[in-house]
Amino acid sequence: MTDTPAPLTGRELDAEALRERALAALLTARERTALLTDSVDDHELTAQHSPLMSPLVWDLAHIGNQEELWLLRAVGGREALRPEIDGLYDAFEHSRASRPSLPLLAPAEARTYAADVRGRALDILGGAPLHGEGRPLERAGFAFGMVAQHEQQHDETMLITHQLRSGPAVLDAPEPPGPTGTVTLPAEVLVPGGPFTMGTSTEPWALDNERPAHLREVAAFHIDTAPVTCGAYRRFIEDGGYTDGRWWAPEGWAMVREHDLSAPLFWHRDAGQWLRRRFGMTEPVREDEPVLHVSWYEADAYARWAGRRLPSEQEWEKAARHDPASGRSLRYPWGDEDPTPERANLGQRHLRPAAAGAYAAGRSPAGAGQLIGDVWEWTSSDFLPYPGFVAFPYREYSEVFFGPGHKVLRGGSFAVDPVACRGTFRNWDLPVRRQIFSGFRTARDA
Repeated sequence: MTDTPAPLTGRELDAEALRERALAALLTARERTALLTDSVDDHELTAQHSPLMSPLVWDLAHIGNQEELWLLRAVGGREALRPEIDGLYDAFEHSRASRPSLPLLAPAEARTYAADVRGRALDILGGAPLHGEGRPLERAGFAFGMVAQHEQQHDETMLITHQLRSGPAVLDAPEPPGPTGTVTLPAEVLVPGGPFTMGTSTEPWALDNERPAHLREVAAFHIDTAPVTCGAYRRFIEDGGYTDGRWWAPEGWAMVREHDLSAPLFWHRDAGQWLRRRFGMTEPVREDEPVLHVSWYEADAYARWAGRRLPSEQEWEKAARHDPASGRSLRYPWGDEDPTPERANLGQRHLRPAAAGAYAAGRSPAGAGQLIGDVWEWTSSDFLPYPGFVAFPYREYSEVFFGPGHKVLRGGSFAVDPVACRGTFRNWDLPVRRQIFSGFRTARDA
C-alpha cells in the first residue's frame, strides 16, 4: 500500500512544462486578486470591515511582500525592494485588529509594489532550474507553487472580507449546478476498517503539514454522503438546539450564551422565514444547500443532537482518498486527475455551495460526494503534525499552530482555488470561528 504518485512530480515533466504550470498558477491567482480589490473603491480597500479581518489593502501588499521574500530574495537572490515594509506585512507581528493603525501602503502604491514584484518574479521563473535535484525551494517549482497557493489563500480571506462588508453587492457569479440524474443517494455510506495511506510524500507542491505519507489504521465507520444541509440544520435550531446545553461542549455553550447565538452567522428570521445575507444580498436560506458559516462548536453540537459525531481527520481522508479495489490512496476522491468544473465547486467560480448531491463525477470510491469544494468540513481532530513531520520552508506556516487549540478542516470550499486544494490538504482554525466558509458532515461507528 503506497502513496499514489502525482501526475506532477518534477521527474515526469521537463523544466518547461513545470514553468508553464507555475506561470499559470501565478497568473490565475493575480487575476482573482485584481477582481477582489478592483471591485471596491479606495475607501473600502482601506477600511476594516471586521476586527476579525485585515483591510483589503493590507492583504494586497502582504501578497506582494511574501512574493518578494520567497521568489525575489530566497530563489532569485535579489536585493530587497522595500525592506522597510517587511515588518508591516508580517502576519505574526501585528494582529488583524491592529493593522488599520499601521502606516500601510496606500491602494495605488500597494498595487504598484505588487506589480513590480510580480514582473521581477516572472523573470526569475523564466530562468530558475526547476527540474532535477536542485535546491528544495526550486525543485519542481515548489517556491512558485507555494507563492501561488499563498496568494489564493489570501484571496479566500479577502472573499470572507467581502462577505463581512456591509455595502451593496459588488461580486457576481453564475449559479452552481444542482444534482443530476434521478438516483437518490443513501444518507450515509460504510467505509470498511483497515489501514490506508494518509498524507503524501510525492505531491510536489504539498505543504509541510501534509507530509509525509504514512499508514493509518482506521476502524470501520459510516459517514454522510453529503455535507449537512441548511434544512437539516434548521430542524436542529427548531428543536431547541441553541437553548439546550446538553448538546454543547462547555466552551461552546459559553459562546452561545455570551453572544446570544441562535443560528449560523448571517442568518436571521423574518415573518416566519429564515433569511441570510450573502455578499451584499439578502435571500431565503436554501434547504438543500450545505449549511455554511458554522463554528466547530455548532457542528459538534448538531452531531450530538443527531446521535452522531464529527468524523476524525483520518476518517475523512480515508473516505475521500482510499480506493479499496486497488489499496491505493488517490489524489482526489474521483482519482488522480486535477479538478474540473464537473467534479467540484472550486475557485470562486460560484459564490455559494452547490446543492447536496451535486457533482456525481466527483464522488469517492466509498460513495461519498462533495468531499472537495463547496464547504470546508470541520473534523473532530486537533491540528497535529504527522509522524516524521519536518517544518519547511518556515516554522510559522504550520508548526506554531500545532496543538489542541486549533481544529482541522478538510476538503476546501467554493472559495478555494484548485492549486490550494488536494485530498491531502489540511486547513485549521479556532473552534469559535464562524466567518470562514465552513460546514461539516457527520459520522458514526460501524
